[in-house]
Amino acid sequence: MIQRGAAPYKGKWALPGDLVYPNEDLDTAAERVLEQLTGLRGVYLEQVRAFGAVDRHPLGRVITIAYFSLIKISDYTVTPASFAQSAKWHSVGKVGELAFDHNEILESCLKRLRRKVRMTPIGFELLPPKFTLTELQQLYESILVQPKGNKQRIDKRNFRKKILSTNLLHDLNELQAGVAHRPAKLYQFDRDKYELLVAEGYSFDI
Repeated sequence: MIQRGAAPYKGKWALPGDLVYPNEDLDTAAERVLEQLTGLRGVYLEQVRAFGAVDRHPLGRVITIAYFSLIKISDYTVTPASFAQSAKWHSVGKVGELAFDHNEILESCLKRLRRKVRMTPIGFELLPPKFTLTELQQLYESILVQPKGNKQRIDKRNFRKKILSTNLLHDLNELQAGVAHRPAKLYQFDRDKYELLVAEGYSFDI
């Protein structure tokens, strides 16, 4: 989120956004605006939908095209610029009242993400090179977090049976090191099979 340093809604938190230049397409504009307001660049963006209610912007007729992305926030540092007074990551379960209709936009993007994570194994992109099945399940539960912060719990046995049946994982025959609890088995995913499933789509009914 960015904290707006200009009217309207000065001081309010909002999703980063700005106007499209006449000489650029939508994807180029989204990349530019994201970098100008937060310093983030080289981030994969996927278009979600348009928002065009007549009275959604107090200064006139504005249509917004929303995008979402999945990234490891530990790999990126947000740096506010332009009219962004500050910029920082927010937990989706603790987002308050945002500027404009950005709560509606955020909820639409979350719904799209929750649908997509059941159809393609996109969650693997956020995992370390070696991971446990528990870490994988916690990742999916985080993506499926509900608006008020209540996580949708996934049945452990069914989740493991389903994910192992995809044959996406390599059992490394290694255990976690340096943990206080009983070490768990470590896995990697098969990149070729992963990319094939992403391209074809599949039903990951968790």
